[in-house]
Amino acid sequence: MAIHELGVKDLAERVRARELSASETVSAVFTRIKNVESTIQAFLHLDPDYARMRAQVIDQLPADELKNLPLAGVPIAVKDNMTTVSMPTTAGSKILSGFMSPYNATVVNRLEAAGAIIVGKTNLDEFAMGSSTEHSAYHTTCNPWDIRRVPGGSSGGSAAAVAAQMVPAALGSDTGGSIRQPASYCGVTGFKPTFGRISRYGLIAFASSLDQIGPLTRSVEDARLLYEVIAGHDPLDATSLPGELDVSRGPLPHWRDIRIGVPKEYDGEGIDPRVQERYHEVLAFLRDQGAQLVDLSLPHTRYAISAYYIIAPAEASSNLARFDGVRYGFRHPAADLLSMYETTRTEGFGSEVTRRILLGTHALSSGYYDAYYLKAQKVRTLIRQDFERAFDQVDVILTPTTPEVAFKFGEKSQDPLQMYLSDVFTVTANLAGIPGISTPAGLISDVPVGVQWLGPVLQEGRLLQIAQAFEQLWPSVPWPSVGGDL
Repeated sequence: MAIHELGVKDLAERVRARELSASETVSAVFTRIKNVESTIQAFLHLDPDYARMRAQVIDQLPADELKNLPLAGVPIAVKDNMTTVSMPTTAGSKILSGFMSPYNATVVNRLEAAGAIIVGKTNLDEFAMGSSTEHSAYHTTCNPWDIRRVPGGSSGGSAAAVAAQMVPAALGSDTGGSIRQPASYCGVTGFKPTFGRISRYGLIAFASSLDQIGPLTRSVEDARLLYEVIAGHDPLDATSLPGELDVSRGPLPHWRDIRIGVPKEYDGEGIDPRVQERYHEVLAFLRDQGAQLVDLSLPHTRYAISAYYIIAPAEASSNLARFDGVRYGFRHPAADLLSMYETTRTEGFGSEVTRRILLGTHALSSGYYDAYYLKAQKVRTLIRQDFERAFDQVDVILTPTTPEVAFKFGEKSQDPLQMYLSDVFTVTANLAGIPGISTPAGLISDVPVGVQWLGPVLQEGRLLQIAQAFEQLWPSVPWPSVGGDL
């Protein structure tokens, strides 16, 4: 097996055992990137010199230090809305073109402390607002399974980089499904933990009460490894949760001991019949394995998209007020301060970001706050209570990750509402703050589809165990052939 085909766990074990050097892993990754990046365009920034320097440092460590690095020599990509001192951080926006952060995000520091090597920053929809990377200010990213199709978003670059085997793992951010939806479209594993379990310090904010960092990997086990490294309390993040992580290691559970919730609201109108059929195949398979399938109702799910697209833009309108051309990033010359503000923001922000700022500002304006924002927050509470009641009856909830397979470029770019509906099955987890993971469920017409596992708050370990048990039983598929060398 070629080095670039190895996952996180295998690479780290070989580097710790001195069977591979970190320099060899970095060299293999950049060779792979050279072969396929021009086709996929997953990255906004690459820094081979920094990566090779980091690899040399790891290779020179004494054996007793090396063996304590859980991610020794593992090349990892980071979504370009997480700050790094070694590479620019643009959030996929013109308004931050060339911005160099004076500090690393907490997750970047934790990755490097564990021996990981950051090789590049991945493409995204501008400020993480989108479901396809078509709203990046720089370029679109292609789905490695079919370059005519989107990789999903907003973490499309991270998902595509993992699926194309340019890196064994990448970090994404998930505000309404932006890790899980591209994971489904690209046939990889995407994990969003409980809100507050991973520090958001250094993550450029979109919607602060919804944003969550998480890993995209080739397996559930690799997602667990990254999660255990980057999760945990951070005093630099006021929303970071204290307390021990739930790792729930040990033998995988028996299916006869698992109660799986099947919510009727995720299995009806608006879902591609092929995706619905695959979802039912998975449910039947799990029933045959001995799992208890429990029919559920999450009645306020029908309001989730509406509530999300009031709360998220409202928070975005506040968070993005800081990008005014005064302190950092792009500045448009103008005769006076007000004109500079206006022209900088008009030219610096793309159409989707502008649309959401306007929507959010309207929802927060005098006379509309109670009618829109406050009501949406009440609906959010009802959605969270739906899940709390459901988890009194079941261990996990299983749903499709997305209502369709990856769509082709241009199919939804002129219809924002259709694009928003790509997240219809994922936004509820962000509104409720619960953990969720998308795992591959095979191919439909030669492109991937995923299923989504949702778990109770702070029970990531149990959720990962169940997802891994499914992964080990469900038939896997080969990785996409990209670059002519697989």
